Amino acid sequence: MGKEIRSVVNILDLSVDEINHLMELADAIEADPGKFQECCAHRKLAVLFYEPSTRTRLSFEAAMLELGGQVLGFAGADSSSAAKGESVADTIRVVSNYADIIVMRHPKEGAPVVAVQNASVPFINAGDGGHFHPTQTLADLLTIRRTRGRLEGLTLGLCGDLKFGRTVHSLIDAMLRYPGNRYVLISPEELRLPFYELEKLEKSGVLYQEVNSLEEAIPDLDILYMTRVQKERFFNEEDYLRLKDSYILTPEKLLKSREDLAILHPLPRVNEISVQVDKDPRAKYFYQTLCGKQMRMALILFLLGLDKG
Repeated sequence: MGKEIRSVVNILDLSVDEINHLMELADAIEADPGKFQECCAHRKLAVLFYEPSTRTRLSFEAAMLELGGQVLGFAGADSSSAAKGESVADTIRVVSNYADIIVMRHPKEGAPVVAVQNASVPFINAGDGGHFHPTQTLADLLTIRRTRGRLEGLTLGLCGDLKFGRTVHSLIDAMLRYPGNRYVLISPEELRLPFYELEKLEKSGVLYQEVNSLEEAIPDLDILYMTRVQKERFFNEEDYLRLKDSYILTPEKLLKSREDLAILHPLPRVNEISVQVDKDPRAKYFYQTLCGKQMRMALILFLLGLDKG
């Protein structure tokens, strides 16, 4: 029997102990990056992005390079054999012969499941449609733990596009595993959290409420997780234009918030957070991108079995 190949499609593919281990490893990387700079020497990461991305793609590439590894891949379906009609399954089988670990973003929900079934090396889902985005969730968890000191007993406000927001769904799935958290779901009626995610909240027995007003919710929050209204998830441009400015965070709206509030955003930002908020020490969304790189470094080491060091 060969060694088991570990892959991550969904944040639930990692146990709480494994997530905690990854956060401790990310802290070790931050404390002494030089210690890790040759860990992935002679290893290759294949970065297969069928959908545009700045932060996630560059974050993975930076993570592998800072571990001493190499990167290959493509940054758009039109620059790959997908443009000729090649299937995800065939691409993954081929790339498994070229790389030690694969990361893929794809616009179709479920594409990573097909990828895992055909991969002969570890695989990481970097986002599939409106479905899962586990490594963004790892970045979110590390940011919350570093800024608030814990992952339990918090009041989380999730604001904006809760219907299509894969980052919101993955974060809820992860935070439900830590006790005592309360959820405030802030969205217009049309972008409410889907039934299947509400059902998870119900079954877990946690406290949650659905509200329309950001201003009314802000005073109670430990974490405010802002999201953009995603144009690419809408079939009807009229609906998008009507809803895109539903929630815009400004310094005035933060006047009644807690001094230790942490404001997160998976980025890219359009206009849902005023640039004036960037100066506020509670704005953690750019720091969140650093946490994301460090967690991706930790995950690469873990999946390649190089984290025992």
